[in-house]
Amino acid sequence: MTPRQDSSPASQTLSRGIRLLETLADARTPLTIDELAGRVDLHRSVAYRLLRTLEHHGLVTRDAAGAVRLGTGLAALAAGVAADLQAEALPELTAAANDLGMTCFLVVLDHDECVTLASVEPRHTVTAVAQRPGSRHPVTRGAPGRAILAQLPPRRWPDDVDARLASEVADAAERGWARSHDEVIPTLRAVAVPLQVQGREPAAVAAVHVSTDLDDAAIAVRLEAAASAIRGAL
Repeated sequence: MTPRQDSSPASQTLSRGIRLLETLADARTPLTIDELAGRVDLHRSVAYRLLRTLEHHGLVTRDAAGAVRLGTGLAALAAGVAADLQAEALPELTAAANDLGMTCFLVVLDHDECVTLASVEPRHTVTAVAQRPGSRHPVTRGAPGRAILAQLPPRRWPDDVDARLASEVADAAERGWARSHDEVIPTLRAVAVPLQVQGREPAAVAAVHVSTDLDDAAIAVRLEAAASAIRGAL
């Protein structure tokens, strides 16, 4: 993998602000300033100043009780990330999610991690799995990671790819799709197909579920149809 240019943050203040945003995103519920400060190991006054700045830019909001949540300004920033890819992927993900009855999502490669760019839950399924856009995990874990590694030469793989994973990636490349169970999130199964778009880093279209009557190959066929439509549109 191409290493990051600098492993240490260039700005401690910026890094702290980003950590606050990441903590709010992971929490999925509003947090008080004291709770946020404790979770990111900052003094309350430092966390307060950072949150005031983030609030000024619309990235966080506070309710009447002082609880902090993510602001709508983040949605505008997120919409600008690979906007054309998101625009073409969302209708295909929606159709696939409703056909399969499971959450479908688009994953892109970011250095040595998989990042969820877009996600759609099926309309009429009670047990749909939430896959939050922006969530990330090592490319060495999960079906989307295998589908992405299958598009890369081994010299670009992370150093921790062992013989077992290399064999699974080779199988995925030959088969045209990858699967995983109990890796990124316990009890969940995933199927993913490669998405290669000229001029972009490798990506994958995936589905995640707890249980289903469909076999992995049938899920992969539907996902490949979605990936093909996205490639054609772009």
